[in-house]
Amino acid sequence: MKYIKPILYLFIFFSLHLSFCQYTDVINSNRPGQTVSAYAVGKNVIQAEMGIAYDRQEHNLLDTESILMGLDVSLRYGLLFEQLEINWEASYTNNSTKLVNGTGAKIKETNFSRNRLGLKFLVFDPFKNPERNKPNLFSWKANHKFRWKNLLPAVSIYGGANFVLGDNPFFVGDPTISPRAMIATQSKLTPRMVLISNIIYDRIGSDFPEKSYVISISHALRNPKWSVFIENQGIQSDRYSDLIFRTGTAYLFDENFQADFNIGTNTKNTPSRVFATIGASYRIDKHKDKITAIEDQKANENGGEIKKNSMKKKKKKKSKAGDGAEDADLGPSKKQLKKAKKKIKKENKQGTGVIDF
Repeated sequence: MKYIKPILYLFIFFSLHLSFCQYTDVINSNRPGQTVSAYAVGKNVIQAEMGIAYDRQEHNLLDTESILMGLDVSLRYGLLFEQLEINWEASYTNNSTKLVNGTGAKIKETNFSRNRLGLKFLVFDPFKNPERNKPNLFSWKANHKFRWKNLLPAVSIYGGANFVLGDNPFFVGDPTISPRAMIATQSKLTPRMVLISNIIYDRIGSDFPEKSYVISISHALRNPKWSVFIENQGIQSDRYSDLIFRTGTAYLFDENFQADFNIGTNTKNTPSRVFATIGASYRIDKHKDKITAIEDQKANENGGEIKKNSMKKKKKKKSKAGDGAEDADLGPSKKQLKKAKKKIKKENKQGTGVIDF
């Protein structure tokens, strides 16, 4: 295990340097990381995100080794309008812990390590105004470079609850229901790079409230079906605190199906962790665009009002004398010189045969 963690650190480090990824035409999944997108899946879209997780832990103080195997599930549905979605998230985990010294006894625990339901609502979208995001028709470079205004993120708020059912060994002493709140932001740094951050206050009012953050950068490769990401998560609680790093990749098979893989590790040894997850996301797209009659559309949408004479060619304005360099005396033109030569030749012909005494 002590050799695996440095290798993972190096892998994450190099992935960082290689990756510097409302309703969309293709699936918008929160996998493979833990960050939650600011955008909803879209009205009448049903989306399932699932994965199988493996987590190996070694605790130096307790002198234990643990293997955790689990199934992660997230069901998302866009309801009422484009900005709103409801999301159920669950992780059913089997934990097998072995005492390294002494008896070598094994302890097995199985239950939900995550079971929550919540609503997410998009409160601000910087890309809603088409005028702000017009492409530059004359420059590919201008459309793909970093712009400071792209740091302005989309913002959504989340409110939900955790549910602890029965005698759960992972949350001893927790109430059956405890609130959860989150702010999610998302910035499109470039057409290929996306920055997502979450600030979370979890298990509010319990004996072990939890504060955490998650931040990730994803990057689409030259083949846009492939994307890579790097992620950092910080957790602070009396029950469990940690600093976690993840990296991974996703592949888009079609507009409704994505597969993914990620690995990660943490920075402490109480316990130290090495984990991996493989999963997929699939959506059933029942979304229909809202059609608005022309007379009901707001002014300045879709390029603004069409003026009466907007299709007529503009006449060139005649420049006034003395306005600039074009009015400077540059001498006779070639045409004027030709005319002058013809005139002289004509006068010479008329003058031939006449003797001047």
